[in-house]
Amino acid sequence: MKIEKVKFQNKEGDSLVGRLELPADQKPHNFALFAHCFTCNKNLLAVKNISRALTSEGIGVLRFDFTGLGESEGEFAETNFSGNIEDLIAAANFLKVNYAAPTLLIGHSLGGAAVIYAAEALKNISAVVTIGAPSNPVHVKHLFKDSVNTIEQDGHATVSISGRAFTIKDQFLDDLEKRSLPKCVKSLRKAILIMHSPQDEIVGIKNAEELYIAAHHPKSFISLNGADHLLSKKEDSLYAGRVIAGWASRYVTIPEPINIRSRHDVVASLSDDTLFTTQMKVGDHYMLADEPESVGGNNFGPNPYELVSAGLSACTAMTIQMYARRKKWNISNVEVHTSYSKDHAYDCENCEDPMTKIDTFNREIKFEGILDDKQKKRLLQIADKCPVHKTLHSKTQILTRLLE
Repeated sequence: MKIEKVKFQNKEGDSLVGRLELPADQKPHNFALFAHCFTCNKNLLAVKNISRALTSEGIGVLRFDFTGLGESEGEFAETNFSGNIEDLIAAANFLKVNYAAPTLLIGHSLGGAAVIYAAEALKNISAVVTIGAPSNPVHVKHLFKDSVNTIEQDGHATVSISGRAFTIKDQFLDDLEKRSLPKCVKSLRKAILIMHSPQDEIVGIKNAEELYIAAHHPKSFISLNGADHLLSKKEDSLYAGRVIAGWASRYVTIPEPINIRSRHDVVASLSDDTLFTTQMKVGDHYMLADEPESVGGNNFGPNPYELVSAGLSACTAMTIQMYARRKKWNISNVEVHTSYSKDHAYDCENCEDPMTKIDTFNREIKFEGILDDKQKKRLLQIADKCPVHKTLHSKTQILTRLLE
């Protein structure tokens, strides 16, 4: 997983700060936008874990701090629920301009309500996920119920939420009162997944039922049984992330690997806009080859010499185990470690000359099992007889012709 710190402006010109999490081994096939819970921030552990589960499935995730929270500019006291929705739209536009428009919206708690409203304004969104979301935004009032009268009488009050002081103004309450979430869900014609814990003591499970009844198909419900509202346990948030990735795959477009056909065993295809990242069809399998970032690549796959070393390692392990099985020797596992470099030959006469260096594969082998020294020595000899080893040692030829 790669993480980039990003900044973008909201409708009011405040700078909002987020973290864009990207898959480590490929370009994202889709982007998701994550809205955290009321007064939380992008660094909530559950948000991080869900993002990590999504990036492992090839989805890029932007999580950010709403106005006045975390690293973002602005005054929280001057915000309202409508402002959160506008922040989400600003984040989606940032992704659209700089990467690709998000296709998936995910919201936790009040963030779940916000993504439903935002989805109406974002045409590229194909799927929406809520986690522990209230069926009515005004539900959040219970967090500062002891101060509601003060807010209504004086126009504001300082309330304590999860041990932190926040100033809440009457405009926030007024804005919540104007929103009808079931009505919005009913008009939403996008796939929706509602996730909720029956044990949620902050936002009761009844809220999930009301959202589900209001929504149109395709709609899904997943019970996060045993989880608390904040998904404090790591296993709960990672589970949620894996489920979201699997569910979303039915509703977002995931491009198929490039269909490469050839009479040859291995085909490599590299377009002019991907630097070194090369699509490969190896037998019946698809994979990527690349170069490290230090030389301008994306490091999405092994470099060409690592692929050659991989072939030598795999062939060595297969050959040793095949021989051991035939001999009925006890080897539970074989590890073959191989690296490539250019080194001086053992018997070089002019070692100071860099031209005397030769291609060198350093190979180390580890046996697990019950073997005596004689057996180990024999297996090392067998390692040198693996077909790839013989190929690398033999005189080879490469015949090249142009395909029309």
